[in-house]
Amino acid sequence: MDERSDLLTIGRLARRTGLSARTLRFWSNEGVITPAGRSASGYRLYDAASVLRVELIRTLRELGLGLDDVRGVLERGDTVAEVAAAQVTAIDAQIRALKVSRAVLSTVARRRPTLEETSLMNRLARLSAAERAQIIDDFKADVFDRLDIDPALRDRVRALRIDLPDDPAPDQVDAWIELAELVRDQDFRTRLGTFLELNTAAPGREAPPGAAIWWARQVVDAVARARARDVRPGTTAAADLVSDLFGDTDLRAVLLSLESGIAADAERYRSLVGRVNGRRSAPDATEDLLWLATVLRLVVEEGA
Repeated sequence: MDERSDLLTIGRLARRTGLSARTLRFWSNEGVITPAGRSASGYRLYDAASVLRVELIRTLRELGLGLDDVRGVLERGDTVAEVAAAQVTAIDAQIRALKVSRAVLSTVARRRPTLEETSLMNRLARLSAAERAQIIDDFKADVFDRLDIDPALRDRVRALRIDLPDDPAPDQVDAWIELAELVRDQDFRTRLGTFLELNTAAPGREAPPGAAIWWARQVVDAVARARARDVRPGTTAAADLVSDLFGDTDLRAVLLSLESGIAADAERYRSLVGRVNGRRSAPDATEDLLWLATVLRLVVEEGA
């Protein structure tokens, strides 16, 4: 067969296709290209159909398909469309995994954790959707189910979605890592439960004093405007603001509610939930709330 001028040695096939003889030999050994025959000396020879097959294999490989997928197209009759769809799914999974890796590395670079903490963050970031849901469900059951609140409100709280989307942004993954660490902390759960008990209305009762600080943003907005005007705690202007905001409300109860929320990291929790869910939320108001707590404490002490 080496006398046929239309047959190509592997070297000539390499020159014809622009691929290396080593690559072609590997593909031949893997069975994705088959020699048309052999020379008298035993060398593999290829025909025009082999050239076309090599071009198709190169195209599929450049698109990222593995040799098993290529073999499926060439031998099992899989359509290119079917293989391409499967490849898109695989690439999407790789992209999500890379985003998670990037987010974990960014968090590690920012926090400078120990090796043990780094391992924990990586595990939390790579949990399945079911595993993430279990962490949140356990947290909600521990904190919210014991509250004396309207059953309909409890159901709404339990139904509140807190989870990453299928294609999370790096900031969402970063927020999830921090949130998962937070809600698994029993001390945080206890502090948040105490805060909620002081700021949530029992069935048939009015909202507790101070609840408006957390559930009505205008309180924080009024404090932010006062701070922007450089109003200082202990001044008449600060005391007047408290009077305008709370009127005849028991300020000791208001202060107790406020301090419980600050101690519980309620603003941090709110912010993290918003980031995980991809929602635009109000800026962290911790500094404004600390300012208000200072003002309230001074007013309460003066009135004692």
